[in-house]
Amino acid sequence: MHSYEFQMYRNFDELAIDMIELAKEIMPDKLVYLTSIEDDTQHILKLSSQDSPIMLEEGMSFDLKDTVCSRIEFNQREVLMYEDIEEQIESTRLQSLLREVNIKSYLGIPILTKSGDIFGTLCVANHKSAQYDSKSVQLLKRVVRMFSYYLELERRASRDELTDLYNRHYLYNYFETNPNQGGALFLIDLDGFKFVNDTFGHDEGDLVLKEVARRLKRLMEPIHDSKVYRLGGDEFLVKVAHALPEVVVVEYAERMLTVLKEWDAHLPLSASIGIAPYDPDEEKDLRQLLKDADVALYQSKAGGKNTYQICR
Repeated sequence: MHSYEFQMYRNFDELAIDMIELAKEIMPDKLVYLTSIEDDTQHILKLSSQDSPIMLEEGMSFDLKDTVCSRIEFNQREVLMYEDIEEQIESTRLQSLLREVNIKSYLGIPILTKSGDIFGTLCVANHKSAQYDSKSVQLLKRVVRMFSYYLELERRASRDELTDLYNRHYLYNYFETNPNQGGALFLIDLDGFKFVNDTFGHDEGDLVLKEVARRLKRLMEPIHDSKVYRLGGDEFLVKVAHALPEVVVVEYAERMLTVLKEWDAHLPLSASIGIAPYDPDEEKDLRQLLKDADVALYQSKAGGKNTYQICR
């Protein structure tokens, strides 16, 4: 799970704070903090106190391998507990790193989504050795389970059920909450999809849509600040959220056309693309950008399909 995704979730900050405060009620004499884990990096999201002997701050990031949380068995959803770091951890390097932030005892509870994706951890730490009674640990596990339910509900609201791509709801949230850095929208419509659905049935059509999603995600994965959406039916959107020279816009569009025209002989499919670039200094209106991209898409289809048009 990417950090930018949960930041789009409704009321994330409020619910994270509520979870921290509830955990603090269970273990009032210790520091409680919430982390996320992404690409082998652990981020400190929320702390129960900014005034603690433990030297952690919100916004800090660490290589996961250098953290005690790296020892959590996420697949087994097992709690990790050290009542005395000095006595129970054999790694002198990890001991040294924990000593630097003044952590002497630690409890880590893994947070995963229903599908098994790792979100991060709920941690309890103290600057001296401490005991963690089983009743309190069980209560914390229930708090984490409720937070996981919230993550799953928000994920479902932000993702397309068939392809697991971001959906229109997430797209609008992103535009409302992120500053305009310039970029481009690539509105993609499949040529020949109705024929496939009518001839081979909706099951085959669904397989095609999943494959389109897979190809677009693989294509755009190396490109910074890019996301792939399914807006509905056979309509997809690629958004690149940084200013692009036209030569790069054209390059991306041609790559998309290439990966979306290679199908088995019985699937006469290709794609048409309408492109709406926008500058970082202009007032961005997503509805207008989508209209611009739709006009360009119509021109693309009228021009023979398997091509692209840029809105001027």
